[in-house]
Amino acid sequence: MSRLINFPTVLSALAFFVLWLSGRIGASFRTKKQELDGAAGADPSLILGATLTLLGLIIGFTFSMAISRYEQRKNYEEAEANAIGTEYVRADLLPAADAQRVRALLASYTDQRLLFYEVSGGQLSRVNADTAQLQTELWSAVVGPAASQPTPVTALVVSGMNDVLNSQGYTQAAWWNRIPISAWILMVAIAVCCNLLIGYSVRRTGAESVVFTALTLVVSISFFLIADIDSPRGGLIRVRPQNLVSLSQSLHPQ
Repeated sequence: MSRLINFPTVLSALAFFVLWLSGRIGASFRTKKQELDGAAGADPSLILGATLTLLGLIIGFTFSMAISRYEQRKNYEEAEANAIGTEYVRADLLPAADAQRVRALLASYTDQRLLFYEVSGGQLSRVNADTAQLQTELWSAVVGPAASQPTPVTALVVSGMNDVLNSQGYTQAAWWNRIPISAWILMVAIAVCCNLLIGYSVRRTGAESVVFTALTLVVSISFFLIADIDSPRGGLIRVRPQNLVSLSQSLHPQ
């Protein structure tokens, strides 16, 4: 399940099949002579209505979770670009040779952060390794001058570099912060129960069959949209590193 939600299209198609099959199974439990109005016990329509309401609430709540995580990824991309840009300016406070080295490293670091948003799979591991190496070099580039000349000015540069390194960690944490698998399991389980009840309740007429198929399709599309927004790399809706692109262009003038 954890890997499946990284492929929203596959998840949506599988959800449609499972929900449609659940409805068929529910319909198979109802005999031709059975009348729901005369059934003993609770009215199935009331149970169906309550279950559909609960499904709608769960889908809405999960969609809100996906949106908040998407906005968090966008905000951290902006914050990271601001931190790098600020430190690039503060590098002027260092001696000329150290400032030149820090600016060159920050330009390379920005390029690596851009690749983080664009690559996937095995390439991502390489980008993360290169990013970690550049972080080590960046920290050494500011700690050396600060240790030799411990002044408030150099302390400001060190503080800015600390913000640069921290912002990368916040960004990575935001990309790892996904909708819990337990929430997906709960949502799918409720959807299956709804389709079982719908299949049990509806009569085998053409119009009701179309309504049942349409409801199954709508729920599947909802699952697709939630998974697409929640998946940083596998979905169609992704965070575009516009701020980092703009920063990279300013650090690499044509």
